[in-house]
Amino acid sequence: MSDTHSHGDDTGSSVSRRTFVKAAGASGATASLAGCIYGGESSSEDSVVWGIDPNAEEAVGDEIVSLLQENGADGIDIELQPGDEDTGARRDTYTNLLQAGETQPDLFLMDNGWVNVFIQRGQIANLSEELEDDDLSTVQDEYFEAFTDTARDPESGDLFGVPIFPDYPTMQYRKDYAREAGYDESDFDQWATEPMTWQEWAEITEEIVAASDAEYGLATQWDIYEGTSCCTWNEVMSSFGGAYFGGRDNLFGPVGDRPVTADEPEFIEGLKMMRTFVAEEQGEHTLEEYPTGIATPDITSWAEEDARKAILDGEAAMQRNWPYAINLNTDGAEDPIPVEDYGAMPIPYAVSEDEAAQPGTGGTTAALGGWHIVLNPNSQNKEQALEVIRATMTDEFNLGMFELYGWIPPKPSLFETEEAESVEPMGNYMQTLRVAGENAMPRPVTPVWPNESSLIAEEVNAAVAGDKSPEDAAADLQTGLEDIESQE
Repeated sequence: MSDTHSHGDDTGSSVSRRTFVKAAGASGATASLAGCIYGGESSSEDSVVWGIDPNAEEAVGDEIVSLLQENGADGIDIELQPGDEDTGARRDTYTNLLQAGETQPDLFLMDNGWVNVFIQRGQIANLSEELEDDDLSTVQDEYFEAFTDTARDPESGDLFGVPIFPDYPTMQYRKDYAREAGYDESDFDQWATEPMTWQEWAEITEEIVAASDAEYGLATQWDIYEGTSCCTWNEVMSSFGGAYFGGRDNLFGPVGDRPVTADEPEFIEGLKMMRTFVAEEQGEHTLEEYPTGIATPDITSWAEEDARKAILDGEAAMQRNWPYAINLNTDGAEDPIPVEDYGAMPIPYAVSEDEAAQPGTGGTTAALGGWHIVLNPNSQNKEQALEVIRATMTDEFNLGMFELYGWIPPKPSLFETEEAESVEPMGNYMQTLRVAGENAMPRPVTPVWPNESSLIAEEVNAAVAGDKSPEDAAADLQTGLEDIESQE
C-alpha cells in the first residue's frame, strides 16, 4: 500500500486539496509508480535526513519541515528525501541501505506492514534504549495500541518505531440512496459508531439497492493481491472469529512454532458468506441466512480504485475502502458526491469478541494500514534525529499534518478535538475512523509473510469466485501454510 493519503482543508501555506489529489493518488491502493530514490548529490552530514513519501515531499515538504521545527526541532536542519512511491520498492531500497551500513537517511518512514521484518532482522535502532522514559510512556499511554504494536519487537516488547499516521478502512455508503429506502439522519448517526452484524448490514443493503438506482450493494477488493490477504479477507475472517495462526498473539511469530488455523469452521463460514454475496442464487456453497447478489462478481478482479469508482459512479450502494476514498469521492473527484450524501460506518461483524473461536478476534475489524518513523542505527546525527522524532510526537504536529495533508492522527484523543473535526471533508468522519482504529487488526508480518500472503489471496479468491469450494480452498490453504511455516 502506498502511504499517500487524503488531504484536509486548505491552510495558508498548504497546497489545495485538488492539487493534492492529483499528486497523491490512492492510499491503500497498489501504487504502480516507482521513482528513483536518493539520487543526486549526497546530503550534508549536518542535516537530519528523513526518508519519506515522495508525494508528501513534493506537495507539502516545506510545510512538514516547518511543522517539525515549530514543535521541538527548532534549530535543526531537516532534509526530506523522497523514496519510492511503491511500498515494496521502498522496503527493498531501505533493506539495501541498511545492509550497506549507510549513515543516511537518519530516519525512515516505514510501512507498518513490513517494519517488523526490519525489527526481527535487527536492522533498525531500538527506541526503548534511545528515547527518554517520558517519551516511551507517551507512546504507551496515548497512541492506538494495535498500531503501536506493529512497531514493537514481538519477543521483548521494545519499541522500534513511533507511529506517524494510521490508516483504517470503513464501510462507505451513499446516504442519498439510503434515504430512498426510508433511512434518515438518525439512522446514519447510529451507523457511524455502532457496528452492525453482517446479516443486518446485508438486509439493509438489499433494501437500499431495491429502492434506489444502485445496480448492486457492495463494491470491495478481492483480486489475487496483497490487499485481499492483508486486509479485506483479514477483516471478514477476523469478524467471524477466525485467524490465520491461532489468534492475535501469534501475528508476528514465532514462525514454525504457532498453529495454522485456516481449515477451521469459522474460516470456512466467512468464505461462504462472501461467496453468497457474489452468487446469483443459493447453492451448495452459500449461506441461506444471507441474501445473494449483494456484491458484483467483478470484485474478484478488483482493487481499491475499482471499488472507489463504482460507488462514485452510482453503481454501488456501499464500498469497503480506505479513508483516501472518502476524500476523493467527496472532494477530489471531477463530479464529487456531497458530504451530506456520503456516509461511513465500521466494518460489519459476524460474531462478538466473546463468541470468537480464535483469541483476539471477533467484532468489527478494520485492517491496519499506516506508517512509522524509525531511526537508522548508523546515523551520525542520532541526538538531533531523536529530537525530530519527539517533534512528530506532539499533538500540534499530528493535528497539523491532518489538516495539511490528511495524515490521520495516531492518538485516539485527537479524534475528538475541535481542530480535527473542523478539517473538511475528513473531519465529518472522525468518530467512525476512531471506532475502526480501536478495532484494528494487523497483518501477520514475518519474513515468510510474502509467500503466505500470495497463497492466501489465491485460495480465498478461488473460493469467492466459485472456482473452488470454501472447504477445499481452506484445506489447501491449511496445507500450504503449514508447508511454509515448517521450512523455517
